[in-house]
Amino acid sequence: MKLSRPVSWFLLAFGVWSWVIWITFVKNLVKDGSGLAFDDGRPTAYFWVHLLLAVVSFVLGTVIGAIGLRGLRALRRTS
Repeated sequence: MKLSRPVSWFLLAFGVWSWVIWITFVKNLVKDGSGLAFDDGRPTAYFWVHLLLAVVSFVLGTVIGAIGLRGLRALRRTS
């Protein structure tokens, strides 16, 4: 399957955006002072669930971004 240039750029941008958003979220999760993420210094279920969501999003963002990058490289070779 051949990706168009706009689709490839979109996928690459989505991958980068996913990393930016979720890194910010994880930083805020670790610094949480409301008691949701940590109870007496120990991680809560809320923390683990949201950390799992972040890890899955990192993986998906990486895969989607890599697909976009490969699409752009393939277009460069054929040009």
